[in-house]
Amino acid sequence: MYKHVYFLTRLLVVWGLVLGLATSAAAQAVPNPGEKIESLVTFGPQAPTTSGDDDFTQTFFFLVPAAERRPIYIRVFDPDCGGQLDAKVGQFNTRTEFSLYGGPGTHSAKGATDPRPASPAGPPSGRLIKQQVFGDEPAYDGKYFNFGPLNPLEGELVEQFQGYVYKVVVRGLSGNDGNLYRFFLSSSPNLNVPIPGGNAFTYEYCFRIPAAPTGRAVTVHLYPFANEHVVSIKQSNFDIDNSAKLTIFSVAKNGHSAPVSGDGQWTSSVLPINPKEYGLSLDFRLVSKATTFNDVVFYVTDQYDTALPFFAVPLGGPPRYKYDIDMKVHR
Repeated sequence: MYKHVYFLTRLLVVWGLVLGLATSAAAQAVPNPGEKIESLVTFGPQAPTTSGDDDFTQTFFFLVPAAERRPIYIRVFDPDCGGQLDAKVGQFNTRTEFSLYGGPGTHSAKGATDPRPASPAGPPSGRLIKQQVFGDEPAYDGKYFNFGPLNPLEGELVEQFQGYVYKVVVRGLSGNDGNLYRFFLSSSPNLNVPIPGGNAFTYEYCFRIPAAPTGRAVTVHLYPFANEHVVSIKQSNFDIDNSAKLTIFSVAKNGHSAPVSGDGQWTSSVLPINPKEYGLSLDFRLVSKATTFNDVVFYVTDQYDTALPFFAVPLGGPPRYKYDIDMKVHR
């Protein structure tokens, strides 16, 4: 009992620290600038999976603190699939659907956090608030589309996160191009104004690793979170093309190597979790020297095959390895 209370208290303390960190403008950008990820990406369903998207869908959850009462906006940057920011294959022919959900079941329903698509795929859980489909639309090329204004109470109250949760489900409806986009959780419809205590997270991350300048490397950071029930984690990655090196850092791990996947392939590995890592994020570092960009997929599960969240703002801050120093007194 004491152990459970200790870890719960630690988690709440860490979460409080994160709420403070999230007041910076960078905190509610998705991807977060600290992750060094170029963009999120969703391909049309006619694209081969070797393009770097295993299921042509992506889901992100947005957390609004329980005490927040001002209208909020979930802003989508460059939601259309056309122009210089997207991955063109032949002529642009891709349509992408962005759907916003809130209310009971948004996060808590069975399957809501499963990174693997159901077969056949069922409708997303929660109440559909708004849905918008984009093709090649210059009006939104390099510009924002807003979901909102939204009443924070329309999200699902999730006690473990001390706030209300919305989710946006992105699906490629047709075509074979890659739609690159970003999110921002904001209190303004016209500017990216962070909401104190806000955050965003996903259980499957489909994103673009930027191209490395000649002779230099780029480093991407992912921050999966381990709660006090996690004994081991299984990291799974897709379509890295064997072109990057993956190492894992935390307060107890100082650069553990993990395998990466080939072209159009899945690869996974299992790592133990140290009690020192409970209630904190790990740092998955992908280092690439490839001179072309690469679109890839990641997810992480625990020993029960339950998916773990990647937070845009790492809980407890970016982890730093803590050395154990054995001090001896010489007489």
